[in-house]
Amino acid sequence: MIANSDHVLRKLDYGRRFTPEEQEVLRRLPVQIASFRAGHHLVREGDRPKRCFVLLDGFICASKHLGEGRRQIASFYVPGDIPDLQSLHLKVMDIAFDTVTPCTVALVAHEALQQLCNDHPRLASALWRATLVDAAIYREWVATVGQRSADARLAHLFCELFLRLNAVGLTEQNSCEWPMTQAELGDAAGISVVHVNRTLQKLRADKLIQLSNKRLTILDWDRLCAVADFDATYLHLDD
Repeated sequence: MIANSDHVLRKLDYGRRFTPEEQEVLRRLPVQIASFRAGHHLVREGDRPKRCFVLLDGFICASKHLGEGRRQIASFYVPGDIPDLQSLHLKVMDIAFDTVTPCTVALVAHEALQQLCNDHPRLASALWRATLVDAAIYREWVATVGQRSADARLAHLFCELFLRLNAVGLTEQNSCEWPMTQAELGDAAGISVVHVNRTLQKLRADKLIQLSNKRLTILDWDRLCAVADFDATYLHLDD
């Protein structure tokens, strides 16, 4: 059974109105619950996993590891996400998944997910939709790193993750957990740690955000969106 399954249901149930029976099918998937420390390699490039993982608690990043210890973070994942669904059909992983914070995940065998897709078409459609939204997020990140300024890159990341956390009930008014380090923000935005620090100081000075005690508070949503050139369409949260 998937513990803490409410985040998963909220993530998958956009516009579908799962029946009580479908909700129970998801909750009763045979899983193994596992916890990992921050900085743990859940999946490495080149792995051939036999199961997917559902993030129940914590933050995970997807990244490409390059030479000389460099990496590009391609996305962050929040509770309710199933980051490696592609492994159900793509047998060799071309991206790595690492824990950003201590995490709890539910490990689901590929056979169980394949059976669920065969027996419950609406649940299969929800999983397919989740992978398409992940692809949309990747495309937006490519545009951000390739074309937006440093200010806009970080502002865009704040807007995106706040909305994704809000969608699964993990925000409080205008604030949310924010455990990422400046080094991780640099790896996500494609800028140096020094540049991250200067950019954060500017966003604070402009009274757009507050970062304190691993918590983000958005002080002016409209102005932050304007700096980020942020359009939430790619998150498909209002289908």
